[in-house]
Amino acid sequence: MAVETLSATKRGNNTAAGHGLAGNVKVLVATGEMPAAASATSVIDFGAIPNGARILPQSTVYWDDLASTGSPTLDIGLFAINSNITSDDDAFRADLDVAASASNAALVSDIANYGKRAWEFVSGQSSAPQGDLAVKGTIKDAAVNTGGTITLVLYYTVD
Repeated sequence: MAVETLSATKRGNNTAAGHGLAGNVKVLVATGEMPAAASATSVIDFGAIPNGARILPQSTVYWDDLASTGSPTLDIGLFAINSNITSDDDAFRADLDVAASASNAALVSDIANYGKRAWEFVSGQSSAPQGDLAVKGTIKDAAVNTGGTITLVLYYTVD
């Protein structure tokens, strides 16, 4: 065995003064009702975040049981508002099973991605775009048939 000396990737080293002299955490909390008649490809708009928002690991999506039959899933992605970016409907998360009992999941599933800027989650994006990004949820694979609540709690900082 060898002794290793490693360096961690540092993200969000925000030194802007805040309460406690650290970075100010911001949060987008948005709740929407998905109707029982919502078909696959139905979209819920949770709101906008800056393209440079550093996504924190505490960010979570919550949902009710949205189907008694079928297998609808929920993707959480980023969409262009006033920016030059290609929309990515599963930038944050794909295939959340919303046909199971009410549940929740981390918005960012891979711990290696904690602290990345929002634009870095968009497939194929290699540089920061201008403007803000819309965070949206898209129903995929099947229609919902019971309807219910979907809530996003997205914590972030801005350098």
